Amino acid sequence: MVKRRKSRKRRSSGLFKSAKKLFNLVLSFYIPKEVTSKLGWAWFGSSRVGAPLLVGLLGVILLFSTVPVPYSSYMVQQKINHLLDRKPYEIKKKWVSLDKISWQMQMAVIASEDQKFESHFGIDLNAIQIALQNNAKSKKVRGGSTISQQTVKNMFLWHGQSWIRKGIELPLTFAIEQLWGKERILEVYLNIAEFGYGIFGVEAAAQTFFKKSAKNLTLNEAALLAASLPNPNIYRVDRPGVIMKKRQVWIIRQVSALGGQQYLSRLE
Repeated sequence: MVKRRKSRKRRSSGLFKSAKKLFNLVLSFYIPKEVTSKLGWAWFGSSRVGAPLLVGLLGVILLFSTVPVPYSSYMVQQKINHLLDRKPYEIKKKWVSLDKISWQMQMAVIASEDQKFESHFGIDLNAIQIALQNNAKSKKVRGGSTISQQTVKNMFLWHGQSWIRKGIELPLTFAIEQLWGKERILEVYLNIAEFGYGIFGVEAAAQTFFKKSAKNLTLNEAALLAASLPNPNIYRVDRPGVIMKKRQVWIIRQVSALGGQQYLSRLE
């Protein structure tokens, strides 16, 4: 009995150490050495907190590889923030499988948010390189987020730019790429993305703005929804301005340039 306990302790200790090493490796990828040297004990503490957090989140990723996601972290955060501010906030959402979402909608978000979605392994290295160069110049954290990264951020983490969030986001992005696959990532993304005030997922968005199901969305409608991302409370679907309409037209052209529905066959 004692030997079994010791064995379990060794395994859990080994898992923690591996997670800690991964966490530190990922954060070092994003955070310059001069920044980590200034963090001191705060850096050490973040790795102690981040490693077990990563282990726990990996378990959740496995769970939701097939199970519909009831609520995302961002939904919960929004609800709590409005409760604290004593403001009414109703969440509208309805989970639908990917085959219940029109190919036009699927392609619209790919064309808008992540045209290399089918070929990358969760991150777009070119986009990250550009972001890192901008960060070095502006001293601000800016992302080069793929659909996979946005899915991780919306489902597990928090919005806003921070080195710590970026450090946790990257290994989780690799994890969903390996454990979910492209079609599942796209399915989850389309079901938890915000398309308006309290409106989450394409089914709720389609019903609210077009009085139809997501399966029946046209390319024009899908492109308008995609044009609202990632700031649907600024770029409103029900009040599209000139910039949003121009982006809608651009998205439609990009869907055609990417090959339309044929592109989706490469996600299987």
